[in-house]
Amino acid sequence: MKPTDTRDPSYFHKVVDCQWGCPAHTNVPEYIRLIAQGRYSDAYLVNRQSNVFPGILGRTCDRPCEPACRRTRVDGEPVAICRLKRVAADLRDDITDQLPKAPQKKNGKRVACIGAGPASLAVANDLAPLGYEVVMFEKSARAGGLMRTNVPSFRLPEKVLNEEVDMILNMGVDIRYNTPVSSLKGLLKGEFDAVFVGTGAPRGKDLELPGRKEAADRVHIGIEWLESVAFEHIKSIGERVLIIGVGNTAMDCCRTSRRLGGKEIKVIARRPRQFFKASPWELEDAEEELIEIVVNHSPKRFVVEDGKLRGMEFERLEWSEDAKGRATSKVVETVFIPADDVIVAIGQENAFPWIERDTGMEFDKSGMPVVDKVTFQSSIPGVFFGGDAAWGPKNIIWAVAHAHEAAISIHNHCQGTPVTDRPAPGMNLITQKMGMYEWSYSNDYNAAHRAKMKHVDLRERFSKLSLEVEMGFDVDQTVREVQRCLNCDIETSFKDKLCIECDACIDICPLQCLTITSNGDEAELRSRLTVPAKNTEQALFVSGALPQTGRVMVKDEDVCVHCGLCAERCPTAAWDMEKFELILPHAGQNGASRKTG
Repeated sequence: MKPTDTRDPSYFHKVVDCQWGCPAHTNVPEYIRLIAQGRYSDAYLVNRQSNVFPGILGRTCDRPCEPACRRTRVDGEPVAICRLKRVAADLRDDITDQLPKAPQKKNGKRVACIGAGPASLAVANDLAPLGYEVVMFEKSARAGGLMRTNVPSFRLPEKVLNEEVDMILNMGVDIRYNTPVSSLKGLLKGEFDAVFVGTGAPRGKDLELPGRKEAADRVHIGIEWLESVAFEHIKSIGERVLIIGVGNTAMDCCRTSRRLGGKEIKVIARRPRQFFKASPWELEDAEEELIEIVVNHSPKRFVVEDGKLRGMEFERLEWSEDAKGRATSKVVETVFIPADDVIVAIGQENAFPWIERDTGMEFDKSGMPVVDKVTFQSSIPGVFFGGDAAWGPKNIIWAVAHAHEAAISIHNHCQGTPVTDRPAPGMNLITQKMGMYEWSYSNDYNAAHRAKMKHVDLRERFSKLSLEVEMGFDVDQTVREVQRCLNCDIETSFKDKLCIECDACIDICPLQCLTITSNGDEAELRSRLTVPAKNTEQALFVSGALPQTGRVMVKDEDVCVHCGLCAERCPTAAWDMEKFELILPHAGQNGASRKTG
């Protein structure tokens, strides 16, 4: 194998599993260390550089960082990254004077953002400080998009949402409420240099079954029903409620139903639990609130008698695998479940009735605009998409990640640079050595188990819809949890010319992830390491030829826990521990690399 090029930012970036797993590439280990030092405002600002909404995401994120967390490989429990994000948001000081500012003198370019959800807001966050005049068209009376209308206030308090949305709007965004866009043609005739579409996926899927029309007044579409609750158009529901679907929207619907008067609430799933789309913690919270989850039931029809909904009929299924390992089902029996209301939460769809089909925009077979996955530009130059509007429903952190890339393209387009000209990321590498055996970070392993979130007592939490259920970590929980982080951004740095092949590092490594051996093809080399490296998705570190024998130092990055013992033991300082900082380019900024030893 060729020697590993550690000058490439993507190499060490992939070693920082949580940051690599985050769509917006938030610098997780850095903000956790800042929290450990009690520097909550600094931790918040580190978060905000990439994810834009730390307080919101600290409560609502789908947490793609946590399954990636290296701690999972140690004790099966990831660091509570999302919960710690909330700690920084809740305990920070007033950081208004440290937020990006829009210059008084604009740059003469105008950008229209359609929708005021997370994607459009994040685009405005990146472009307003560069002098762009951002005009945002929002059909509702408040900004926030699905963050406001589909995330219940008992999960995301209105105060937190308003505060982080206002941080962006107060940059001078010209937001026009109650102003839906009815024609892309009309908008393109306006004096805009670029258009960003961040309208989300605003249409909930319906369940077209016998009896649907007759029961129309008692059958609700999940996201529309949540929006009506958010704007206080709906304040009650029947005692017996069926929720069809088992995604996160379904969890919000069933828990909201409980607070609006529902007593016997059932979530109906067509398949077994391992196929559920809802996040595990959302399922746990729902079941804690005595929501019953019924598996292997497929809706058959709405039962209506004398013009009134009585319930639904379901086919109870039995699942098995065929010879090719595919899941198949057979109907065991038909069952009736009574209900006063049914909420359908089986998915969301995009809707673009305001985009005329003769604008020159290309659509795919499913009716979605064709959007470039790198530039986020549609087939119409200067018209960009992001968030759920680009490729369908995901989550807030993906919308933010899309927005950063789209903002780069919008900036390029407005400045006459090809949108395909993408600034490269950079990195810093800074030694952490304070002395021969002392580091500027704590490398002690803490065996503590993951902290458990405290909740408002079950008897109290239904007293009002806006009562936040999760109470956040207290000081003791925070102190223990930050110590569980393995500091995966503190990288082992190896200088082959200094190595004397004494094997001291190999002897002391607690994970046996180091090997000095002759070089070879990757597959063969992986098999003859001290412990065979089986995870091929994580690269091996391979040094240049060692001066004594011409062999190479090989490190399995997959299992290293960044303890620094190799660097402490090395008598020649061939090993060092260096903090890796990924420098992400945003609109108007380029990444840059430097190494400080």
